[in-house]
Amino acid sequence: MMKLDLDDSSKTPVFQQIVDQIHFAINTGELKAGDKLPSIRALASENNLAANTVAKALRQLEFRSVLQARDRSGYVVADSDSNSRYQARGVSADKGEVHRVVDNLDEGIFGNAFCKITEDYLGGDPDRCNVIHADGSGTKSIIAYLHYKETGDASVFHGIAQDSIVMNLDDLLCIGVNGRIVISNTINRNALNCPGEVIAALIEGSERFLAELRQWGVNIHSGGGETADVGDLTGTVVVDSCAVSVMRKSDVITGDRIGTDLAIVGLASTGKGTYETASNSGIGSNGLTSARHDMLRHVYAERYPESFDANVAADLVYCGPYDLTDPLPDSDLTVGQALLSPTRTYAPVIHNLLAQDRDAIRGIVHCSGGAQTKCLKFGRGVHFVKNDLFPTPPVFRAIQAASGTESKEMYQVFNMGHRLEIYCEESSVNEVIDVAGSFHIEAQQIGHTEANSTAANRLTIVHDGTTIEY
Repeated sequence: MMKLDLDDSSKTPVFQQIVDQIHFAINTGELKAGDKLPSIRALASENNLAANTVAKALRQLEFRSVLQARDRSGYVVADSDSNSRYQARGVSADKGEVHRVVDNLDEGIFGNAFCKITEDYLGGDPDRCNVIHADGSGTKSIIAYLHYKETGDASVFHGIAQDSIVMNLDDLLCIGVNGRIVISNTINRNALNCPGEVIAALIEGSERFLAELRQWGVNIHSGGGETADVGDLTGTVVVDSCAVSVMRKSDVITGDRIGTDLAIVGLASTGKGTYETASNSGIGSNGLTSARHDMLRHVYAERYPESFDANVAADLVYCGPYDLTDPLPDSDLTVGQALLSPTRTYAPVIHNLLAQDRDAIRGIVHCSGGAQTKCLKFGRGVHFVKNDLFPTPPVFRAIQAASGTESKEMYQVFNMGHRLEIYCEESSVNEVIDVAGSFHIEAQQIGHTEANSTAANRLTIVHDGTTIEY
């Protein structure tokens, strides 16, 4: 049995007390890897608790990767190697629990596509299809919030507006969308902390970015949006967008086209493209929960407690060595500039590549959620070999140095140097590189595909003398 020391009069919820005490027992070695916990029913009975309270606590520990659920045998303590700093902060790198749900839903008229595609319900054209996509800037908006609170400069939210748009737009690129796109924004804010000038900057940033994209041939337009005052649902601000487009079915690029004997061309996430106003650190909009906590000093937790979840273990909250204004090692950027660098869109490059030779592209993967492992969701029986990656950008080197995160997790959370992959025949590699280069976007063949020994997919990353298998 496991007797817990619970205090009903404490301000800390009982389920959180359970989480903290079991996690502490694991950290101190009282519970060791492989140890089996009592069943939910037994824990509830021993401690006079409701079973659902215990279940909620154990599920949170599972999400932190300190416990593993075993069929019929309940929960066991996980190996320390499986513990993820990213998950411990309430974020899933691969969203496995989400995919277990949505993978059983209708996948649309094209299976294994980067976005769900439906019949043309908007126009009723049997030769066309609809695609709608929703995403946002994630917790990067919190770093903008910290900068705003420190400086009073609301224009920092222009970049957050771009982040939210790009996370939709560049996913649409992966299925070959190259026509009209309408995008709508939703801003959820705590009005006490984010006044009207923040909203004005977000709207202004959206309109400005869309206008710039149109100048480069990307046919994208604003469909309005919504600003919601959500009170204590968020302490700061969350910026999301939704994009919709209609395209010809014959133009759709599906993940099933990614097979063996293809070259993988990576488009760099760093540098300054011809359609960009400043050099990009490469950070994108993934992994910012870890980036901000592992890079920024604890003083930000003390000044802005509304910017983090009090349920996260204290040693994982703003535990880094830097201020926003500190120089980023091996870079001309400050830490704040690097973390807030707007997410690069590859839309002008892909717009031109599709117009020039659509048939040359066998697949496109946006290395967003899941980062370098995103490719594993596409194709069947494919061994992805990435053995000539770009040098790791300074921002990711700094994050890894500050956090001590293992390389295997870094490649699952961060793009590490390229955020878009083009799958093509070897004969088309130079064409892809030349089109990207015409926009001053660095590109190179970073790997290839080959047959795997099973129907499952596999990924091998070879970089800086290290080989990592997924």
